Amino acid sequence: MNKMYRRDKKEDEDPGSYLQNLDKTVLQQEARYFSSTPVNPRKCVLILTKIIYLINQGEKLTTQEATNIFFATTKLFQCNNIELRRLVYLCIKELSSMAQDVIIVTSSLTKDMTGKEDMFRAAAIRALCTITDSTMLQAIDRYMKQAIVDKNPAVSSAALVSALHLSSTVPDLVRRWVNEAQEAIMSDNAMVSYHALAVVACARQNDRLSTVKLVTKLSRVPLRSPYALCLLVRYAAKLADEDSSEASEVYIDFIESCLRLKSEIVVYEAAYALVNMRKSTKGLTQAVSVLQIFCGSSKATLRLAGVRTLAKLTTKQPNLVSNCATDLENLISDPNRSVATLAVTTLLATGAENSVDRLMKQISGFMSEISDEFKIVVVNAIRRLCSKYPRKHQSLASFLAGMLREEGGLEYKSAIADVLIALVEDNPEAKETSLAHLCEFIEDCEHTSLAVRILHVLGCQGPKTSQPSRYIRYIYNRVILESSPVRAAAVTAVARFGAMCEELLPNIRVLLSRCHLDDDDEVRDRAIYYSTILDSEDRSLINDYIINISIPNPVLLEQALRDYLLTADENTEPFNIAVVPVTQHVQEIQDSPIETETHNAVIISLEEQYAEQLKAVPGIEKIGPIFKTCEAVDLTEPETEYRIRCVKHIFARHLILQFECLNTLNDQLLEKVRVCLTSIPGYKILGEVPCEQLMYDKQGNVFCLLEFPESPIDTLGTFGAVLEFTVRDCDPTTGLPDTGEGYADTYPLEDIEISCAEQLRTTATTDDWEALWDKASTAAEASDTFGLAHTDVGKAAIAVCEYLGLPKSAIGGDTVKDIRGAGIWRDGNPVLIKARLVAAQGTVTMQLVSRSAREDVATLLLTAIG
Repeated sequence: MNKMYRRDKKEDEDPGSYLQNLDKTVLQQEARYFSSTPVNPRKCVLILTKIIYLINQGEKLTTQEATNIFFATTKLFQCNNIELRRLVYLCIKELSSMAQDVIIVTSSLTKDMTGKEDMFRAAAIRALCTITDSTMLQAIDRYMKQAIVDKNPAVSSAALVSALHLSSTVPDLVRRWVNEAQEAIMSDNAMVSYHALAVVACARQNDRLSTVKLVTKLSRVPLRSPYALCLLVRYAAKLADEDSSEASEVYIDFIESCLRLKSEIVVYEAAYALVNMRKSTKGLTQAVSVLQIFCGSSKATLRLAGVRTLAKLTTKQPNLVSNCATDLENLISDPNRSVATLAVTTLLATGAENSVDRLMKQISGFMSEISDEFKIVVVNAIRRLCSKYPRKHQSLASFLAGMLREEGGLEYKSAIADVLIALVEDNPEAKETSLAHLCEFIEDCEHTSLAVRILHVLGCQGPKTSQPSRYIRYIYNRVILESSPVRAAAVTAVARFGAMCEELLPNIRVLLSRCHLDDDDEVRDRAIYYSTILDSEDRSLINDYIINISIPNPVLLEQALRDYLLTADENTEPFNIAVVPVTQHVQEIQDSPIETETHNAVIISLEEQYAEQLKAVPGIEKIGPIFKTCEAVDLTEPETEYRIRCVKHIFARHLILQFECLNTLNDQLLEKVRVCLTSIPGYKILGEVPCEQLMYDKQGNVFCLLEFPESPIDTLGTFGAVLEFTVRDCDPTTGLPDTGEGYADTYPLEDIEISCAEQLRTTATTDDWEALWDKASTAAEASDTFGLAHTDVGKAAIAVCEYLGLPKSAIGGDTVKDIRGAGIWRDGNPVLIKARLVAAQGTVTMQLVSRSAREDVATLLLTAIG
């Protein structure tokens, strides 16, 4: 007995020890104990716990192993121990996706589901709905309806949650249970009411009219469940956002009424919904008042919710948030540092310039006490301050440099580096200060990817400073001390200094020569490559291969090369890498709300997004790499029954028009959907890919493949378009079409315009614009003077940039506007554009000059404006 007592005591001291070093082979042997008679429930519970733990740790069981354990587990149905039986249900659920013939336990689960033991019934329902297929579910249809309206809340909730999961696989069956679920919405139990509303709304999600009726009806009925009310508020907010008419006022009034309820969770949900609506509402002031009260609550959760939501409101209604400044300042000393962080960052976003230093000082007092997640929130707030108050760059950069020296992960350090890099690129006065901070950071940077990025920035921006030689030491130290990827990046950065600073070139040649014997072949090859180019003293080579390098998108480059090799026998021209889209496009910077959650968003270009869909076009691999994918353009009004959008895919000699089609009528099935084009003279329609079936609320695609005219000027014009299809009536509930062939119908679409901007891809221009312009002096040139239909020279410059596909950053000057842009025509030929706009006597006059290797392309740019 003493020995047994000592063993039990040891197990109590380390309760998780039996879950360490588990082996699935040993567990299979232990599972054989389930066939013993009589069964020891305590021992079986221990074995089942091990099995479930092992599966949830990611251990992969083979089909045979899972099947053996599953059938061994089914032997335990003979034991009525409650704890053991519930673990059996859980184990069955975990093994059902891996084992074979799991359907064999259906009768046992059905018996438990309809039995008298309530502790068994709820778990049996969940297990049964997990393992049975759509055909077997028909047999338990009656039992599920009874379970949904069962007096026991656990049973009713289990049935409703199971129905919610089944709605994605057998929606037609779940729709039969809607009447019982509607009855359960009025249940006194909070969870039952909540789950019932979710089931009913899910069953009606594709029928807007039914959803409107549901929300309207329940908004007039006092629901007892705060969770159900929160869900109802979300549905009402969604309907209000989708409806821009006055009819949406009913939903907004309901949401505003929820602000006056006693339940804090409902009040917050209503305030959150009003704050996040796309359109401003009169209830926004009430929502801010509620959030302001939350900021003064004694509960940390309410304070966090209040300040977090106010932080999101700063870009939409900063004036409303600034009225809460007193309450937010009281939260700076909050013991919950997450609350304090959000309070300070919100004050930074809405406060005046003279309050920045005081707030930054308060932030520094608790930065070491908060997690990286909230540190990134602070960094993002400082980034907005840098653009809002550029004169504060000195103190802000110093504060960020101090944060860089602290402990933190890669994501946190990258966020700080992003701000300093933005200061370097956007604020000339802060360039040298920020570069100095980055140089100090890479001396001790332990993240390879971040060090490589900073070295790239130093190579691009360092030579443009007043004393570029000061950065050479920091960069060359990386060649001596760091890993091979960092050394390779340092070699490239050093070469840039030699290419852009003539006075440093002799020293740079010496440094590069020392890298010729590096242990890593990448570093060695780069050093020799750059040394050879610099020694040639050919400015065109130096500009094209060291200073101004466009990097093709690696995914699209790989695909283009693969297609080229597949059609190598048919190709008469060499592969042109210039037409492959580059990794970065010039984009306008937009202000964004304070991010209170960090997201690792993967940025994918439009060309990559549509690459898989374009494979539906036969022979697409023969027309060469894609040059550019344009943003989708609506060809119908948003409220119409058929929503059609056109995406233009530009190739060197071909054009693919992709029509994204959506059928919003649930009583119609469209077949053989195609788009009939009225072609522009000169274009050749080579083929089309129709959409065989366009079901309700499921997007389908129609493709048209065309060949551009030989002359670029002939490419400008407008296509007429008509949607042609066959209509078959269908059952709105099941989506199954009626018998019969249907009838043909057409639907007119908006015209599709092909302009110059869509055939031109913008490239980043160099700082030495005049040198680039002079370099193209031998190219074909076209020039003309235009009178524009604008009175404001700034608006006229923006309109010209939009028409030519240039970014707004190409505009310079104050009274007289200069436009300087560079791009690539769809066949790979470079294009330079230079324009000067002057306002005089109420009109705007523009002189436009374009240069290109092709005279017809240069002329086209003027024709497009004319």
